[in-house]
Amino acid sequence: MVMRDSIPRKIGIAAAIVVMALFFSHWLDSGTFAQETALSQSTIEQAFPTSSKCKRCHERVFEEWDTSPLSRSIHSPAFRASLDAFLASRTGKDKALCFRCHAPHVREFPDQVQLFIDQAKAGDPSLDGVACAQCHLIKQVDRTKQPPEPKYELESKTVYGPYKDAVQNRAHQSMELGLFQKSDLCLNCHQSVPSAANLGKTNDLLGNWDQSKAVKSGKECQTCHMPEQIGESANGEKKRKTANHTFPGRIGKLRQEAAKLDVQTKIVGENTTVTVKVQSLVPHNLPATHPAWATVVLDLDIKGKNLKTVFTDKRVYGRVYQDAKGQKTSFDFEAVKVLEDTVLKPEETRIETFTFSTPKDTKTFDVEVTLNYAPITGPAPFLQRVETESSKGSQDPVFQPIEIIKYAENISVPK
Repeated sequence: MVMRDSIPRKIGIAAAIVVMALFFSHWLDSGTFAQETALSQSTIEQAFPTSSKCKRCHERVFEEWDTSPLSRSIHSPAFRASLDAFLASRTGKDKALCFRCHAPHVREFPDQVQLFIDQAKAGDPSLDGVACAQCHLIKQVDRTKQPPEPKYELESKTVYGPYKDAVQNRAHQSMELGLFQKSDLCLNCHQSVPSAANLGKTNDLLGNWDQSKAVKSGKECQTCHMPEQIGESANGEKKRKTANHTFPGRIGKLRQEAAKLDVQTKIVGENTTVTVKVQSLVPHNLPATHPAWATVVLDLDIKGKNLKTVFTDKRVYGRVYQDAKGQKTSFDFEAVKVLEDTVLKPEETRIETFTFSTPKDTKTFDVEVTLNYAPITGPAPFLQRVETESSKGSQDPVFQPIEIIKYAENISVPK
C-alpha cells in the first residue's frame, strides 16, 4: 500500500523536475539570446559609432541632424507601419530592402537584419538609421549598380568629409574626399526605390535631374539640401564654411523656393476663368514619389460675399499605383504598374485652367491659390496605426499639409 502511494508521488516529483528544467532552460535560452543580441549590436556600433558619440566633439552638427528627417529614418511611426506592410507583402522576402536606405549599414551586416527589424519595431531604437557614420564612412559610390551602392571603408577607422585641412584628433583619422561635394553621395538612396525596381524608369524619383539647368550650372544636391554656413565643424574649432545638416527640403524654408505661381483671372459675362502657371524651380521631380503617397496639391478657393467659399477645385501632382489585384495602392512595393503620372518634371512649367460661375450679389471676390505638400494617405488601418503610435496623435505633422507657396488677390466684379 505504501509502495502504491509512492508511485504517484514519484511521478509528481519527476513532472515537477521536468517543468522546472524546461523553465530554467527557457530562462537560460532567453539570457543567451539577450547576450547574443547585445553582442551583435556592440559589433555593429564598433564599426558604425552611434551619433551620440559623435556629439561629444561635433555638438552643432549633431543638433542640426537631430532636427532633420534623417534622424528619424527608422524611428517614425510611418516607417514602422510601412515596414510591417512591406514584410507582409509579396516583395517582403528581402527583409533588408527597406534598411538599405533607412539604415544603410545593414549592407555590412546581412546576417543581422532581424536585429534592425526588431529595433525599428521597438519604437525607440538604440541603433541609428541614417546618422554620422552611415554617410561619413562611405569611401566611394558604385553608380554602375541600380540603385547606386555605397562602398564603406571600415578597416582604417578613417572618417571622410569635404575639408582639406581637417584638424587632427585622437578620436579618428580624417581625410578629404571629393565625393562629399558631389550628388553621387546622395544617389544611393534618392535616385530610385529598390522595392519598386520592377517599375523601371516609370518610377524614377528624380527624373532627368542631370539634364537640368541647375546641374549644368554646377549645382549639386548639397548646394540646396546642405547649404553653406559659417560655424564650427568640431567644438572649439576655428569657424569656417560648413555644411548645414538639417537637410532642408520639404521641411524648412527651402520649400518656399521650390515653385512659383503666376495667376491670371478673367471675367467674361457670367463665367470666370482663373489661369495658374505653376513653375517648378527644382532640378528634380516635384514631388519625389517615395513614399508612394507623396503628392503636391494645387488648391483653388474662391470666396464671395462674407468670405463664403463659393467654388473650390484642385490639381494633384504625383503618381497613382496599381497592385497585382488591379486595385490602387499607396505602397510602391505593392505596385505592378503606374496608372497615372502627373509629377512636375525637373524645372517644368505647367498651365492649369479653372472655370466657374462668377460670384453674384457681391462687388468683389477673393482668389486664393495654394501649392501644398499633401498629408499622408493610405488604408485606414495604416493611418490609424500611425496616429496611435505618434506622440502627437492626429496633430503629427505627417497629417498636416505643408505650404510651399500661396497667392491671394481680391477681384472686382464688373457692374
